[in-house]
Amino acid sequence: MGNQDFSRRKFVSLMTGLPALTQLPVQSTIPSFTGTFPAKQLFEIKGNYLNAAYTHPMSIGSRAEINRFLNDRMQNKKEAPGYDAFERAEVAASFAQLINADPSEIAWIPSTMYGENMVVNGLSLPGTTESIVTDGFHFHGSLHLYNQLAASGNKVTVVKPRNNQIDLNELDQAIKPSTKLVALSLVSATTGFQHSLKEVCKLAHAKGALVYADIIQAAGAIPIDVKDTNVDFCACATYKWLMGDFGIGFLYVKKDLLPMMKRMAIGYRQMTNEVSHVLPFDTPGSTSFDSEARQDMSGHFEVGTFANSGIAALRYSLQLLHSLGVSNIAAYRQPLINKLQNEIAGGRFIPLTLKETEGPIVCFAFKDAGKLLKPALEKEGINISVYDHMIRISPSFYNSATEIDQLIAVLKKYQ
Repeated sequence: MGNQDFSRRKFVSLMTGLPALTQLPVQSTIPSFTGTFPAKQLFEIKGNYLNAAYTHPMSIGSRAEINRFLNDRMQNKKEAPGYDAFERAEVAASFAQLINADPSEIAWIPSTMYGENMVVNGLSLPGTTESIVTDGFHFHGSLHLYNQLAASGNKVTVVKPRNNQIDLNELDQAIKPSTKLVALSLVSATTGFQHSLKEVCKLAHAKGALVYADIIQAAGAIPIDVKDTNVDFCACATYKWLMGDFGIGFLYVKKDLLPMMKRMAIGYRQMTNEVSHVLPFDTPGSTSFDSEARQDMSGHFEVGTFANSGIAALRYSLQLLHSLGVSNIAAYRQPLINKLQNEIAGGRFIPLTLKETEGPIVCFAFKDAGKLLKPALEKEGINISVYDHMIRISPSFYNSATEIDQLIAVLKKYQ
């Protein structure tokens, strides 16, 4: 399995474009990249980490950006004049570019589930009999959301998996002319199943339904084009394949749908034309405070304080993803996924992920995995997601074929 080249010039440009990272007081030196994958030099990973779907390791460069942010928070004046760890617009625009959205269609949110709740509530679905369609491979927290909606009156149809996939024809049959929303995970965290989002949107839109996609296991791992797929809404946190941190994420809403979205939370980030009338020298007025609501994405979905250290991390990691190319990352990862599927399946390992998957996750059912496999993997310094009766493996562009072989050697003892 050969390494995959990408533009050294792009990478050097990325490094030199960042503000003096090697001059920071508390950081590791960012290594020069060789131009091939695996890109271990960009990280400081101990052991064999094949668990990026759980949380992707943060790069050395992102840690350096967080250090810059923390120096600013400490008020120690060690940063160069002009550094602004709170600059968010350029970071949101970088994410918009990653999914081929307009920056005006992006809002900052604290988590993926927050984004999905904003869509569901913004469409005024709770407490009605409106029809919603989802599937059994959607995120468990999302399925809980729709169970609660069903209990309060919504008509919710959950398409069950068949042969480790959500059949497009069965999904089509579940979508009725009365369906208001189709909600799914583009890449399932449960099994790695990947929807054909473009086809789902065609089916849904033909019957007048809107489509929401959870893209937390897709953004940064596989190419996403919101314009080509014509998806209406999507959301993700940033601590997985975007290589950011917890507490910050993105919500995408198609521009022409924003006016129909109800505001579900109100806060200071939504204000414009604000005027106080209570302090000395304030303009006199009959009220204490006047303000208007912004009509953009911030005015609909952003409420209060952001996790600014996570935004600092993203400023670097998103530039890194653009430089490396998500399609290049996916192409490098595919042979690793194929090898896992070909060599682990069989015996006690029951495949849960389709062979033709192009996503970053491969899963197997294994009875008593937590009891039998976890101790053996920990002994060898191998980190994957191990559940009671299944395992989930998710390599990234820092993993080598040798690390895949090490995992396979351990698991084969239990076939």
